[in-house]
Amino acid sequence: MPEVRRGPLSGVRVLELAGLAPGPFAGMMLADHGAEVLRVDRVKAVSDRPRTDVMDRGKRTIGLDLKAPEGVTTFKRLVRHADVVIEVFRPGVAERLGIGPGDLHAVNERLIYGRMTGWGQEGPLAPTAGHDIDYIAVSGVLSQLGRVGDKPTPPINILGDFAGGGLMLAYGVLLALFERERTGQGRVIDAAMVDGSAILFAMFYQGAHSGFWGPRGTNLLDTGAPQYDTYETADGEYVAVGALEPQFWEAMVSLMGLKDLPDRNDRSQWPALRARLAEAFLNRTRAEWEELFAGSDACVSPVLSMTEAASHPHNVARGSFVKVGEVTQPAPAPRLLGAGGQDLSPATRLTDLSGWGLPAEQADKLRAQGVLA
Repeated sequence: MPEVRRGPLSGVRVLELAGLAPGPFAGMMLADHGAEVLRVDRVKAVSDRPRTDVMDRGKRTIGLDLKAPEGVTTFKRLVRHADVVIEVFRPGVAERLGIGPGDLHAVNERLIYGRMTGWGQEGPLAPTAGHDIDYIAVSGVLSQLGRVGDKPTPPINILGDFAGGGLMLAYGVLLALFERERTGQGRVIDAAMVDGSAILFAMFYQGAHSGFWGPRGTNLLDTGAPQYDTYETADGEYVAVGALEPQFWEAMVSLMGLKDLPDRNDRSQWPALRARLAEAFLNRTRAEWEELFAGSDACVSPVLSMTEAASHPHNVARGSFVKVGEVTQPAPAPRLLGAGGQDLSPATRLTDLSGWGLPAEQADKLRAQGVLA
């Protein structure tokens, strides 16, 4: 991997303390746009074999024993040459190790210390365990997800872990970097997944309070409306229908040849309308529907698998997916036009740490002690 990274974050150095997926995702978002990200893992977890996890692309990695005094001292040496630290431990763990914000700002006052947890750094739940499903439950978001009459359904762990956690942390880092240009001072970021998932639902709070937005599965955008849902096709596949506006709806039903449909503006008619659409979509395969709607504004799309998505003509034309080694994966987003591409190579071990302030002689000594890998 080239030592000089390209992109708007070129020159920004990040120490990413290894942790569960949202932390590496935040680091990936920064690395994808030019930041030099050094992943700090346990000594025994590091080898010369490249790390092919998508979220480790474009990074380098080392192993460091942070429970040993020499490991903590070494980490602080690296911090002197860093702009950002990403830490995903439970509250208080970093302080007990001697690498909390106060410890690190003592050696680098410009450091941006990004902390990500599920519950945040304070509050009665802060010291307790949890997962994405717990955080989106307490945020109120989970109560809104699912079909009418059924139990709440979590959308894998996208909302809490990645959108509400990793992406919010990366956003917080950018805010702090921008602020540092004016103040010269670093900042601590408290990125909590419960907070992040709540703010992602900002659009719906006014509707909930006004009564416009009802229980889950009864609304326009949550599968309550037949014009915004998925339908099975003749071959057991599915299409996604998003024909919300009248002109898109007319384009869809016209191409389908449907007439005398129940009034879609009458909620009491939604079940009957859904039944008519479901029956109609079963008459053709997904590919046949895709061909019929091609080039139209009907807002009907095939529901593709992740494998199929990479070869869809639109995604191919835009280069939305790339292949790194044997792994097909999403390309960096968003795009900054003219910024050039990034090296998305799998993470490899960084053996020469002299650029991070650790001479080879000292590094060799630490390796001999089992503190560094």
